[in-house]
Amino acid sequence: MALKVAVQMDPVEGININSDTTFLMMETAQERGHSLWVYTPDRISLENGKVIARGRRLSLRRELGNHFAAGDMEARELSEFDVVLMRQDPPFDMAYITATHFLEHIHPKTLVVNDPAEVRNAPEKLFVTSFPGVQPPTLITEDAEAIYDFRARHGDIVLKPLYGGGGSGVVKLAKDDPNLDALLELHAMIGREAVIAQKFIPAVTKGDKRIILVDGEPVGAINRVPASGQVRSNLARGGRAEAVELTARDQELCRIIGPQLKARGLLFVGIDVIGDYMTEINVTSPTGAQQLKRFGGGDAAAAMWDRIEAIRAA
Repeated sequence: MALKVAVQMDPVEGININSDTTFLMMETAQERGHSLWVYTPDRISLENGKVIARGRRLSLRRELGNHFAAGDMEARELSEFDVVLMRQDPPFDMAYITATHFLEHIHPKTLVVNDPAEVRNAPEKLFVTSFPGVQPPTLITEDAEAIYDFRARHGDIVLKPLYGGGGSGVVKLAKDDPNLDALLELHAMIGREAVIAQKFIPAVTKGDKRIILVDGEPVGAINRVPASGQVRSNLARGGRAEAVELTARDQELCRIIGPQLKARGLLFVGIDVIGDYMTEINVTSPTGAQQLKRFGGGDAAAAMWDRIEAIRAA
């Protein structure tokens, strides 16, 4: 079955073909005979109930500096496609939320991955709070006094923006660090959103595990080890990927959340696990699939397309 696939993504010119998960998804689709058409999030419109995007036909090749050929820019209704992959990176801001509202107009007749309503309803650092017992001690608030009280009770903490991504804005604060006020002021200058304070987990020095799930089932995991002297292990922040096996606790965490992911149409998801704790459920544009495949831990892109093809054939 040849599918017509549209991909809503950041500019294709800037992707790293050796690490980008979206590139692997598109490459796998192309190998299976599916056609590709791409557009950036700022090129989507809603007019009289029709969702229209301006984009280009695309073909890929795994050549550094010469990784794609694109057709002329054209406007097309997204309802013409069999599948739309929503793959732009966070931040999860109002523009992101607006895009989910637009894509709801075509889903599920056109299969949007992930389900746009559920992407909107499952912010990555909030969705995880729906599962008691999986997180380290966590506070989400704008109240500075509450954050001081939380740190007094838990010692060293990690502070991060609620709707950020890729490790942006994540800092570790010791229990007596005098910079908490200044950091909260900086967050307030950026926006009115709450911040997350989380008890620091020393196990992060051994790595932050990324587990990829397809339709609620784990495909495999990689370990992301922070650079020396760092607490952020995100690959975009200098973290180093290494092979890792799923532990019994990892499998337990996947069993806890898996049924909800499947029920919500969250087909491609990445969870972050430090030690025995899950810290995030990534549903917007999860990464790590190329590293997972490279280390022999499973082909998440192939598993995703197997499931999409089964859904479209039904």
